[in-house]
Amino acid sequence: MECPHCKINHSEETFKKNLMVCPECNHHLRISPQDRIKYLCDENSFEELFKNLKSNNPIDMEGYEEKLTAAKQKTNLEEAVVTGKCKIDKKDVLLGIMSFDFMGGSMGSVVGEKISRLMYKGAEEKIPVIIYATSGGARMQEGIYSLMQMAKTSSAAAALDNARVPYFVMLCDPTTGGVTASFAMLGDLICAEPKALIGFAGPRVIEGTINQKLPEGFQRAEFQLQKGFVDCIVARKDQKAFWSKMIDLHKITKAE
Repeated sequence: MECPHCKINHSEETFKKNLMVCPECNHHLRISPQDRIKYLCDENSFEELFKNLKSNNPIDMEGYEEKLTAAKQKTNLEEAVVTGKCKIDKKDVLLGIMSFDFMGGSMGSVVGEKISRLMYKGAEEKIPVIIYATSGGARMQEGIYSLMQMAKTSSAAAALDNARVPYFVMLCDPTTGGVTASFAMLGDLICAEPKALIGFAGPRVIEGTINQKLPEGFQRAEFQLQKGFVDCIVARKDQKAFWSKMIDLHKITKAE
């Protein structure tokens, strides 16, 4: 299996043992929600929530049902986000993990609903929420219903803030479009994986709009950290310990 960054071949087993990170150049390859759950959550602690929510075809877009079926077969997922409750170092956490392999991680009505429900549950039960974001943006096959999810998830994030419940975000490669323009940038702590592409529009669109050449590494996590767009970059192997520490530092007290 070839690393897309350094082009050096390693066995699939080597990549899997290294959490889908290239041992040669440290490039973080995209990873499934199922595999993220394995390295993040305490063993057998993940309990999926809102699994039975399924997308309809609200604007009767031709071929949409077939695309959904193909995405489900490809990823073994029902939607572009998996939500659930788990423990990280014995601490209760509500976890949402997006999948770019499911229709580009696009945010349709079900994705927005699952993330919103997770946040409202966190606000009600005083449980920290962690979202792993990766997306190409809104799901245009659902038209305005997709765009409405930006406001809905932002409102749910505000409910967490009002309840003084910690909300953490990990931006993964890539995080773009309407997800970046809504819940992905509203966390109390906004982290990123190394070299993740983070932005709203793509570089070519921006260059064409402003008629200027963009800086090297524009929209990559390291550039975004330098400009204050993200708070920190956390390697995959360090993420579980990192979240455990952040949960302790943002501990919810009874007084709150």
